[in-house]
Amino acid sequence: MKTSTPSSSIEDYVKVIYSFTEWQDKPITSTQLAQRLGVANSSVSEMVRKLKDQGLVLHKPYSAITLTPQGVRLALSMVRRHRLIETYLVKDLGYSWDEVHDEAEQLEHAVSDTFVERLAARLGNPSRDPHGDPIPSADGSVRMPSAHRMTELDDGHTGRITRISDENPELLRYLAAEKINLDADVEVRGRKPFGGALVVRIGSPGTSRDVDLADEVASALWIHSDSAHPGCRMAGL
Repeated sequence: MKTSTPSSSIEDYVKVIYSFTEWQDKPITSTQLAQRLGVANSSVSEMVRKLKDQGLVLHKPYSAITLTPQGVRLALSMVRRHRLIETYLVKDLGYSWDEVHDEAEQLEHAVSDTFVERLAARLGNPSRDPHGDPIPSADGSVRMPSAHRMTELDDGHTGRITRISDENPELLRYLAAEKINLDADVEVRGRKPFGGALVVRIGSPGTSRDVDLADEVASALWIHSDSAHPGCRMAGL
């Protein structure tokens, strides 16, 4: 019996569910899923029922939504496509990192598996996309760096920026203008009085500078300590 190809809507849903939980343990709710996809709650409820019928998610009324092993495999396939395309757009076509998400959203449903693997080979099989998110390998394994949100770190913590959330293009443009990029060395200096901005030292010794970051900015930055080691997980595990 031939398995039907998932619709682009199904692919989008499982990808968003996976991406929501990629950097945190908390599962996504129907309301959060609706907000991320920009659709009505009723549309989400109908699609979640369809995903459950197809064995892609686990869900009970009024509870969070989690992917099944089959759902994880499909999600990782789409995440791989999306992030490889984003990488190609930045490296070969000169896109800026705030422009690539919407383009990749369109292209990921149109290209074949053969195209995706040839694109990966052309790019040298990169391990992460322009924002630092890990690119799943063809076999479904993902190497997650050991990293934490900057807002969760104690004063004096040092490391380097290993991931920058791509949810807000305007924030990405702000970071680019401030020359706050992936792999930059950072040191958390402390907060200004009365709940003020987080003061962070950015750059290598001799060229470093102190910057004030609002919580919205600091929470979009993930910091990796050099003593930490990346973890690896497989699809469905």
